[in-house]
This record gives sequence, C-alpha cells and structure tokens, in this order.
Amino acid sequence: MLPDRSFFNRLAEAARAETLPRFRSGLDVTNKLSSGFDPVTEGDRAAELAIRALIEEHFPDHGILGEEHGNVGLDRDHVWVIDPIDGTRAFIAGVPVWGTLIGLQKKGRAIMGMIEQPFTGERYFADENGSIYSGPEGERRLVTRRCDRLSDAILFTTSPHLFGGAEMEKYREIESQVRLFRYGCDCYAYALLAAGHVDLVIENGLKPYDVGGIIPVIEGAGGIITTWDGGRPENGGSIIAAGSRAVYEQAMAVLQR
Repeated sequence: MLPDRSFFNRLAEAARAETLPRFRSGLDVTNKLSSGFDPVTEGDRAAELAIRALIEEHFPDHGILGEEHGNVGLDRDHVWVIDPIDGTRAFIAGVPVWGTLIGLQKKGRAIMGMIEQPFTGERYFADENGSIYSGPEGERRLVTRRCDRLSDAILFTTSPHLFGGAEMEKYREIESQVRLFRYGCDCYAYALLAAGHVDLVIENGLKPYDVGGIIPVIEGAGGIITTWDGGRPENGGSIIAAGSRAVYEQAMAVLQR
C-alpha cells in the first residue's frame, strides 16, 4: 500500500508546525562544519523528526533517507527521502524561497514527491497522475512552459559561486546565452519551473535529499531532470532541469563537451 496525497499533506503540515514559527524569529544557528559554513537550525531537526514519526507510524516497512537524522532501511523497496528545510541559508536570512522536500522512491526510482513552501502557503505535489499546485492561486495541474530556444529561456541557479573549473566555464557559457538569469531560489526554482514560469535550473553538488522530492514534481509536469551526463538524478550530483526538450538538449550540448 502506497501513501496518497492526503498523507503527504499530513507530512507537510507536521513539518510546517515546526518550521514556520521559527522563520524570521531570530533562531539559533549551528554550523555543521569546522571549516566553512553549513548551517542547521532547530527547525531542520524538529521538522524531520515530525515527518519521520508519521512515516514510522503508518509505513513502518519503508526506509528513510534524511538529511539531519540518518538513514534507515535504504535497501527496502520503498524509501522516503526528506529534506526538512532545503535552503537553510535562505531560511535564516528571512527569504521565503526555502522549502520542505518530501519524496518517495520505489526500488531507487522517485515516484512521488512534494515541494512545500509554508510561508507562501504553496504546495507542489506529484504522483503517477501528474503534478498539482495548491496555494493562494487555487488548485491546478502543473505544466512546464514550452520554450524552443535557449536564447528565450529563463535560467536559475542557487549561486554561481558553487561552480568551479570546467563546470564554471560551462555554466557561464549557458548563462551568457539565455534571456534572463537569476540566483538564490534554492528548491523554489524547481517549483517555478514545474509551474511554467522559468525554463532551466542548473546546479551542482546536490545530495539525494536535495532532489528526492523535486524529481516527481518536474517529471509529472512534463519537464526533464537528469545529471549533467544524462543519467537519473536520484543520487544528486550535478543536475539540470528543463521545462522543454529543446532547451534541455541545447543546454546539454554545452554541459557534455
């Protein structure tokens, strides 16, 4: 038995109860690195625990891959992939482009997912029937935008400073060809792509929990999401997401050189 949309909504509500009261609250931040800055907040930890508790109660035979509290049963047929606050830097800076990512995999393939932005009241959910938006604009099916040329595309990346060497050169080449580029949207960029507002997201250094909840939303809306070498994206790494096949292929021609 698989979960349904209502169960994903329950998970999102449980996470929201932990994250939203802490947003713009002057919360304490812990740095996970001795050198550099990899922040985590009490909201991250509490939200993941709330999600895990519901999964363990209702689907005890499923595995869980989580950012903050470790992994359980990754060899099981069904594995949940949780990022309680994707975009922790945005969260601690008071910028509402972070989100809670909840995904479900079957035998290593992402089959259901949700991007939740509690501050704006938006949810982007996907299952085998496609992708759905619910929020201030009501409820509607998500469909990516048709864009035939890279020169007409809108591109997002979290930060160009995350690229280096050959990856930086490839990213900058694509950036120089698009109509518009913007930085700093974290998981919200993928939600905008699924909703047909932007055309391309290019990132690197992603972990499985950074993409687990996103993959079904993009694919269910008619988009494409892969690694830079064209492989499945479930394990993260260097990732490209596009709303149309044409833009995907034009960007990949650069990335695969």
